[in-house]
Order: sequence, then structure tokens, then C-alpha cells
Amino acid sequence: MSKLGISFSEDQQKEKDQLGKAPKKEEAAALRKDISGSDKRSLEKNQINFWRNQMTKRWEPSLNWKTTVNYKGKGSAKEIQEDKHTGKLEKPRPSVSHGRAQLLRKSAEKIEETVSDSSSESEEDEEPPDHRQEASADLPSEYWQIQKLVKYLKGGNQTATVIALCSMRDFSLAQETCQLAIRDVGGLEVLINLLETDEVKCKIGSLKILKEISHNPQIRQNIVDLGGLPIMVNILDSPHKSLKCLAAETIANVAKFKRARRVVRQHGGITKLVALLDCAHDSTKPAQSSLYEARDVEVARCGALALWSCSKSHTNKEAIRKAGGIPLLARLLKTSHENMLIPVVGTLQECASEENYRAAIKAERIIENLVKNLNSENEQLQEHCAMAIYQCAEDKETRDLVRLHGGLKPLASLLNNTDNKERLAAVTGAIWKCSISKENVTKFREYKAIETLVGLLTDQPEEVLVNVVGALGECCQERENRVIVRKCGGIQPLVNLLVGINQALLVNVTKAVGACAVEPESMMIIDRLDGVRLLWSLLKNPHPDVKASAAWALCPCIKNAKDAGEMVRSFVGGLELIVNLLKSDNKEVLASVCAAITNIAKDQENLAVITDHGVVPLLSKLANTNNNKLRHHLAEAISRCCMWGRNRVAFGEHKAVAPLVRYLKSNDTNVHRATAQALYQLSEDADNCITMHENGAVKLLLDMVGSPDQDLQEAAAGCISNIRRLALATEKARYT
Repeated sequence: MSKLGISFSEDQQKEKDQLGKAPKKEEAAALRKDISGSDKRSLEKNQINFWRNQMTKRWEPSLNWKTTVNYKGKGSAKEIQEDKHTGKLEKPRPSVSHGRAQLLRKSAEKIEETVSDSSSESEEDEEPPDHRQEASADLPSEYWQIQKLVKYLKGGNQTATVIALCSMRDFSLAQETCQLAIRDVGGLEVLINLLETDEVKCKIGSLKILKEISHNPQIRQNIVDLGGLPIMVNILDSPHKSLKCLAAETIANVAKFKRARRVVRQHGGITKLVALLDCAHDSTKPAQSSLYEARDVEVARCGALALWSCSKSHTNKEAIRKAGGIPLLARLLKTSHENMLIPVVGTLQECASEENYRAAIKAERIIENLVKNLNSENEQLQEHCAMAIYQCAEDKETRDLVRLHGGLKPLASLLNNTDNKERLAAVTGAIWKCSISKENVTKFREYKAIETLVGLLTDQPEEVLVNVVGALGECCQERENRVIVRKCGGIQPLVNLLVGINQALLVNVTKAVGACAVEPESMMIIDRLDGVRLLWSLLKNPHPDVKASAAWALCPCIKNAKDAGEMVRSFVGGLELIVNLLKSDNKEVLASVCAAITNIAKDQENLAVITDHGVVPLLSKLANTNNNKLRHHLAEAISRCCMWGRNRVAFGEHKAVAPLVRYLKSNDTNVHRATAQALYQLSEDADNCITMHENGAVKLLLDMVGSPDQDLQEAAAGCISNIRRLALATEKARYT
């Protein structure tokens, strides 16, 4: 009779006495010889003996149950008694269950996206079951005790099962040893099978354990392989709110990798999880406790938590939207419960990367609540709100809403708290995107955010630096801010970042340096720090975005340098490099290189060099483009290159004139101006004038003579004048 007055059967008492016994030394020695290098969790030699001693005397059960538990493959009572004195644990039959065989087949056939799928897991699955039992000679007693409890789960009735589940929860299931103990003895299969019973208590106990151990990446994959997710999805329809919550939380833990998220969606899980959000339909009135039950809130919170995990998939994001998730999330966002707000905002943050979601977020007036929660004391909530704003602020209307609802000031103030790097990255990202609007930049200047951003250019992780430099690049489009950056000593740390390898950081820092180079005083500092050479070297970067950004940054550097021609020639192989970039297939690279060539060609010696490197045929080859940005800068480059030798004639010979005439039909004024200037230069050659006339240039140019743009007027008039002069000369020659 136990302390609690619960009687034991003879077999149960003997079975319980076996708990905590360690294997024999001979078996442990044989194991260490066979075990693979995957079991790295062994203790030091001096600890092994300690655990052995502990396991031989630990675990006198305080709970037992009246029912007799039948274990297949066990020996007689006499054999058990003998094993008790020898310290030998009984061995189960060396057979592999159908479920485990299926697991092996699946793991061999599929290679999913990686969620730390260890090789030791598959190796252990292929070993006989008793190999694992022997392998645990170096493991603590908890490992053995949990395995014993799993065996009671397999053979006991409902009461025994519930008590075993409760006993199992007393262990620290957050420890990997305890998690793998459940898995190694087939406990996952049992726990998942319990989810299909009609007993709510068994389901709750099983889900509570699965929720804890599913934080382990290996366990997550095992749960999916064993078909646990569809069962959990079905439980979401249960009338018991506790079951719904536990199932949703477990799904949230398991759905951390692609295959799991797909399974949830394919079994209708997204729709059911969205439906859970509707449980807290009165959550907008937290003061009225009768309408705002804690259980309903918890159900909605767990549903949002699961949707947060599932929303990392593009297809799932669309499924959430179609299931009506956005209005429900918007409603929950108005609650004052931070535990609810974090998964809700996290889900919105993930989904806001989709354009459809951004439009819906504006329609549901979600931005106002995101801004409101920036003032929360909860750092995690602040982080997710800032990240959601970062995702949504690609849209100008959203940026304006953030400003109108007073979101810029809390963002600027959060820059001063630099301890939490994840939050700092989110806040700087939101400031970067909001800075695209000039009105917001003015506000940030008032809040002294630019000085703070300059201070963050050093000793910060790359994810923070990318956003800080991006924000400064936008702010430095205005002269006042360029002066602030220079006076705060921001030029040197910006130039120092040009030697990095992070693609996103290089794109942003080149833009920031280029923006600063517009100011002559800043350009002197950049030149002194060898910043132009560093920019030029980035033209060799394999990433097209980096090349393009570097070429754009070189334009103001060349334009504002004191002796730009000599500076450019000082870069060995620099001119040949930039001409060869005209062979790129990337339109942004081509446009930026054409813009750089326009500035380089202002120096006659440099123009001669790039002509020798074949700039004329390469520019001519690009003439048949429909990209207005490329047309604009290509026409400017052609106009500049015409001013050397017989380049005007060469452009005509390479068939560049007729495509340029077609540029005049564009609806872009910048293209009109640059094209008219190029045609004016080309019209100095008689053959080019004939080509222009044949392609209808005169009529198009006549319309542009009346343009309010003075440069366009002059270029169009000059071109018409040259064509007309040639026509008169031809007519005169005919009569003479």
C-alpha cells in the first residue's frame, strides 16, 4: 500500500522497482564500442559512476494505479526479481513498428527545407531498439524514468494513462535529454495516438507534453512524419477551448518549416485557425469583463500564434487573406492585452510583405493601431510594430499615415535605446522607409534623429547598419541634412563601410556616399579618404545592384571633384572597366554606367580614352531600348561622346540615329530633352541629318520648340536649324 492508499498489484510493484536501474558495465562497454559519434551528450567519466549510483537507488514512486499493466515481451515475475538484484533492465523485442518503418521511408525519400535535421536521428532510427537502451548508459536517470512512464502509457488504462502523463509533465521537458527519451522509446507515436481518443483528459495531457517537446527541431519533424499535424488540425474544431488552445500552440511550434506549414494548409488548418480569431469578438471592450472572457482571449491568442508561424509561407499568406483573417486581426489589434497583440502584430508583419495585404492594412486602418503600440512598454511589441511599419511603408500613403498619426516621434525616440538589437533593427528599418517621403525627413530633422543615426554607424550589427545607412541615404537628398551628417563626422564611417561584403549594406552605403558627394565640402573629405577609388572598385562586384549603385554614386563624385579628369585617369584600368560594363544585361547597370560615362566624357582626354576602348559601338548597340530611364542617360552619353573626333559619324554608321528619333515619341520630358540634345550634336553630320529627316524627326522637334523647358527648346531648334541648313545647301547645289 502506498502513502496515498493506492494498492499495487504484484507485477506492478515489481515493475516499479525496476525504475532507475542502470545497465551492467559489460553492456555499457559494448555500447561505447558500437555507438556512433552522433551521441555527443555523454558525461565525463567521473560523472558516469555518480549517475549509476543515483539510478540504482532513485525513484520510489509516490503514485501508482490499481489496474494491472500488461507489457508484451516481459519475462516472468521470477525473472524480473532476478533482474532487480542484478540491476539489469528488461529489453523489448527487437522489432521495428510499422509507424517507425514508415518514418524511415519518408525521411529517406524527402529532403525538406532545413530545420536542423540531424544525422544522428536517422542513424538511431536504423539501429535496433535495444541499442538505444544500452546507449543511454551515460545518460541521467531522468532518461530512464521517462522511458518507463512511456511504457505505462502503452499498456495502461485511462486512469494509468492520465497519471503517467501527469508524472511525465513533472520532468523538465525543455531539456533535450527528456525530449529524446520520449522519442527514443516510441513515446511520440503513443502521444499522437492519444489525440485520437475520446477522452479529453488524455488529449489535454498529450498536447501539453507535445507542446513542450515540439520546441526541438528533430521532434517537430518526427511529429509531421508520424501524421500528428492533421490530427491537431481536427482538434481545432473541438468544443473544448482548452483543447483548441493547446492544439493551436503545438501547431505554432511545429509549423516552423516548409513541409509542416504545407500540411497545415492542405488539411484546412488555415481556415480553422482564422476562425479561432473570432472567439474574442468583444475584445475591443476590455473593460467589460462579461464580454471579454479570458478563455476566449486565450483561444484567439493561440490561433494568432499558429497563424504567425504559418504566415511565413507565401501560399499561406494568401490563404489567411482569403479566409478573412485581416479584418479579424485588425479587430484584435485594438485590444490592450499585450500577450494577444504580439502574435497579432507578428502575423501582420509577416503578411505585410505582400502588396494585397498592404492595401488591406490601409483599408482596415491598421496603421493607426501600430503607431499607438509603438508607445507600449513591451519591447517585443514595439519591435513587431516597427517591423510591420517597415514592411508597409513602401507605399507613400502609408508613410503619410504614420506621420499623421504621430508615429515618427516614437520611432526617433526609440533610436536612443540600443541594447535590444532586434528592436533597433526594426526601428531603423521603419525610419529608413518613412524617410523616402521628404515631409517625414523634415520631421526627423526636428526630432534630432539624423544625429542619432550618424552615431549608430559604428559598433552595430549589419542588420542595423543596413537600415541606418539606408535612412541616411534618403535624408542626405536634402542639403541641410548633408551638412548635419558632415558636421557630425558621418562621412568617414560611411566611407569605411565601402569595404564590406554585405550586398544590401553596399547598395545603401554607396547611395549615401553619393548623396553626400553632391556637397563640395563633403566631396573633399570623400576624396581624401580614398572613397572614389573604393566606389570604383565596387564596379567589379558580382551583384548587379551593387554595380549600379556604385556607378550612380560615382556621378556626383566626378562632377564635384576638383580635378575630376586627372582623378579618373589615376585609376588604372578604370575607364576600360566602366566601358565594358556597357555589355551588361541589367538595365539599371546600363543606365547608371551611361550616366557615369556622361560625366567622364566632360574631360577631353578621358573621352579620347573611352573612344579607343570602343564606347561608340557599345552605346549604339543599346539604342533599341524601350526603357525610359536607360533612354534618358543613353541619349546624354551619346550627346557627350559626339564631341570627340569623328564620333558623330561613327554613331551614324552604327545605326544609332533612327532609334534616337523614336525616343521623341516618349511621354517622358527628361527623355525628350536628352534626345533633342543628342540629335542636335548628331545633326552636325550631313548623313545623320538625312536619316533624321527620313524618320520624321522635324515634325516631332517642331512640337518641342514650344516646350516650357528651355534646354529642350534650344536643342530642338538647333537640330531643326542644322537639318534645314543642310536642305538649303542641297537645294542650292542642285541648281548650281
